[in-house]
Amino acid sequence: QVQLAESGGGLVQPGGSLRLSCAASGVILDYYTIGWFRQAPGKEREGVSCISSRDGSTYYADSVKGRFTISRDNADSTVYLQMNSLKPEDTAVYFCAADRRRVCTGIKNEYYYWGQGTQVTVSS
Repeated sequence: QVQLAESGGGLVQPGGSLRLSCAASGVILDYYTIGWFRQAPGKEREGVSCISSRDGSTYYADSVKGRFTISRDNADSTVYLQMNSLKPEDTAVYFCAADRRRVCTGIKNEYYYWGQGTQVTVSS
């Protein structure tokens, strides 16, 4: 059974950095495309970034381009989201998701497995 566990969230000041981790178990991570999503209170869950299983190609939402970087370590079954220059509007619960699709998209309905989320709060 595929299980995903996010970690690394917390409280950070504007301009600061955090690195989120998504640890996968019960799966050979090489075969899965992984996405990061976020959901702020009262808002829809939105795609932030993803990395494909096919060729490691990536996707970033316009709101995070140039600030966030996704990477994967298949040997450790972990995907990371490095978040720099954080802004208050990045505050949300961040989720990782996995799917056997080989193409990476930021569309939440295309992901089958989900983690429980980790809270990121950007505030002074």
